[in-house]
Amino acid sequence: MKDNERKFSLPLLEEPRPLRIRFRKTGDLQYISHLDLQRTFARVLVRAGLPLWYTKGFNPHIKMVFGMPLSVGVESECEFLDIRIERDMPEEEIKARLSSEVTEELAVTAVYRPTRKFTDIGFAEYDYTVTAPGIAAACGRVRELFDGRPLVVKKHSKSGDKETDIRPLIRRVSVDTAGEALTLTAVLAAGESGYLNPEYILTVLREQAGLLTGDPVTERYRIVRRRVLLPDGETEFS
Repeated sequence: MKDNERKFSLPLLEEPRPLRIRFRKTGDLQYISHLDLQRTFARVLVRAGLPLWYTKGFNPHIKMVFGMPLSVGVESECEFLDIRIERDMPEEEIKARLSSEVTEELAVTAVYRPTRKFTDIGFAEYDYTVTAPGIAAACGRVRELFDGRPLVVKKHSKSGDKETDIRPLIRRVSVDTAGEALTLTAVLAAGESGYLNPEYILTVLREQAGLLTGDPVTERYRIVRRRVLLPDGETEFS
């Protein structure tokens, strides 16, 4: 029996089974848009030969729900995608099939039945690495910026630019140095009641700390989403 025909030998489920796929999106894939990611995963799911559940009607399509879309230019070790299957394929086999269709930069790290909804997400934890000549000397100045004082930035929206204090959307920030790099770990609001784009931390560094002046030769930065958290800001979402 061909591998892609195995799904038809599996027993049908009484109801479509929800499954959650946890995956990473790193390296050059940080530059693809969320729409491109959706298209990519739609192809991966089909190529993997999974017993997918499709929506009904005139235009059936795979039911896919992503948790907290990632901004372009940000990497992540904890992305989530919910799908449904209509036949009883083991989760270990689904993970193996998906892993054979993706690269290390889009690696599937877990497949399981979800116990929480994406609306349960409250915060996300990001690691920042900013490299520039002499940046270690700015560590103290950056710590002072995040010590609880207001952090007013200009936020863009469809209705125009508006100055906003983003401090209430920041749960905590730790700052350190490593050689010629400044490292930050920030826990930012990511729930229905508030969301802070991680790029705004860099905006603060540019506008209020005088860092990242725009020299692509000597300056670099990297943002990685490490964890997604519940509203208590401590418990990891799964």
